[in-house]
Amino acid sequence: MTCQTYSLFVLSVVMICFGRFGNSLILAHLENDIDQLKSDFNSSNSDVADGGPIFTGKLTDWTERNEKRIILSQIVSMYLEMLEKSDKSKAHVRHISEELYTLKNSLPDGLKKLEDLKYLAKLQMNDLKTQRKAVHELFSVLQKLVDTPASLKRKRSQFQRRCKC
Repeated sequence: MTCQTYSLFVLSVVMICFGRFGNSLILAHLENDIDQLKSDFNSSNSDVADGGPIFTGKLTDWTERNEKRIILSQIVSMYLEMLEKSDKSKAHVRHISEELYTLKNSLPDGLKKLEDLKYLAKLQMNDLKTQRKAVHELFSVLQKLVDTPASLKRKRSQFQRRCKC
């Protein structure tokens, strides 16, 4: 993937996953806005390709739609943070920001799930009180893991095979 299409690709993936193509988003207009943004950031420099992509490489590991919504909501937030520091007097920056804000507002669950993951990553598992709480909850956690919809479906199909009704 070339540097010139990178931003458009990531934004396109974001928009497709959130179902925004039929509504107010005109991708062709956004493509022009992104081209102008690339010019603002001088993204055709050769160093842009160094180290590979920063977002699209991460998207391949997230396969389920709900999983993608989690990581894409974080990517949208990062783009908004970047654009917050840009020149908002430019129409293309405002337009891209507006579309990204619309997407972000349609994803409150993704942001909440991301916060939950951050909370878990910060847990101090060497703390005795945390360990005691974790052990206290272990059976419940394992129960939830075993009773996922996929395992329930598997149990039903196994039961149907055994049952000669």
